[in-house]
Amino acid sequence: MDYASYREPVNQEVLEKKSAEPFFKTDGHLDLLLILTMITMLVFGFIVLWSASYDYSLTWNNDPYEQIRSQAVYLGLGLLVMVALSYWNYHHFHTFSVPMIVVTGLLLIIVYFIGVASGADGNRALYQGRYQPSEIAKIATILYLSAWLNARREDTGHITLGLLPYGMITAIITFLILIQKDNSAAMTVAIMAAVLFILGGKNLFQFIAVFGVFAVIGIALIMLFSSTGQSRISDFLAGLQDPMMSSDHVIYVIEAVVKGGFFGVGLGNSAIKYTVLPYASTDSILAVILEELGLLGGIFTVGLYSMLVWRGFTIAKRAPDLLGSLIASGLTIWLAFEASVNMLSLLGWLPFAGNTLPFFSAGGSNLIVSMAAVGIIFNVSRFSKDDDNNLTWSEKLENNGMRGRNRRRSVSGAGRSEEFDE
Repeated sequence: MDYASYREPVNQEVLEKKSAEPFFKTDGHLDLLLILTMITMLVFGFIVLWSASYDYSLTWNNDPYEQIRSQAVYLGLGLLVMVALSYWNYHHFHTFSVPMIVVTGLLLIIVYFIGVASGADGNRALYQGRYQPSEIAKIATILYLSAWLNARREDTGHITLGLLPYGMITAIITFLILIQKDNSAAMTVAIMAAVLFILGGKNLFQFIAVFGVFAVIGIALIMLFSSTGQSRISDFLAGLQDPMMSSDHVIYVIEAVVKGGFFGVGLGNSAIKYTVLPYASTDSILAVILEELGLLGGIFTVGLYSMLVWRGFTIAKRAPDLLGSLIASGLTIWLAFEASVNMLSLLGWLPFAGNTLPFFSAGGSNLIVSMAAVGIIFNVSRFSKDDDNNLTWSEKLENNGMRGRNRRRSVSGAGRSEEFDE
């Protein structure tokens, strides 16, 4: 069903009210359960990172608390960004969507030439390796494509007016990330673009066909030109046949799971983080959780992400318009995708990827961007409608869908600010 094409009759009084809205919205309610979830996740993640980063900081910086102090600074900055974005009226994102994606593209080009390399990988970071533009590109792409789909919802069903320009935008950002040899970030951007297009409600089969072609081409390019990608895929396929033939990284994680049991060996008592486990404080922090806090700690971690997803989708459903629904659902799915890929790849259920565990792994760029995403979700919740007399966007779609397509309206001028009113 072509959900995105259903529209409420345009009310000039509503349009004038929306155009006069300020950039900041201070009223409305914030989702209490999401607030509690974020507080718990940030505190729990900080404690776990404190334990996981001890050996790394001592080995590389001769200071056991260097990494956790740095993370505390990023956490403070992230809180400021999250609070600020929770007040910024998301209806004005379309005004900045084009400059935002252009700046993101420029940063990706700059980091390719003057960025800092990470091991054998391409240049990915700026400013002494502290900031990765590819992390910014993820959230910037979601916001830009959400505004694009909202403004051009009546064109996205056409190949030349919708799918091709949408695909070109996605391909350019994905390519700029791919040349940095950041395959996981490129994959994330491509998949999130696909998810948003599907959420936009247009021709699903048309998109799947085109996306399938690009997916095959992307996998072929990785297999041909990325030695890292080749080894990760071959290790994954071997591990499916025999778990003991998996990559050493996956075997170490399984060892941590076995040692941890149900209740774990105790916080701070992990042995594998001092010996063979690579990236204990970043990519592999889940292994530290499973060894020190056991399966119980793993279930608690998954439960926190499940709560985040539930509240994010609830906010998306209650959003008053398509833009809010796309932004909230897109950002929620992105955070869930990052966490899922990290967990499943560590357990050998997906090819190993470089996706970090949001709110847990060390790293300033990922933490600040992830908290920015939650701040924007909070902002959408300020506009949420939860009473029977003021229907939500999803309820309007259901009602219009039951009445049939002949009740939809078409409004010219896609891309103007009034297009953000349903």
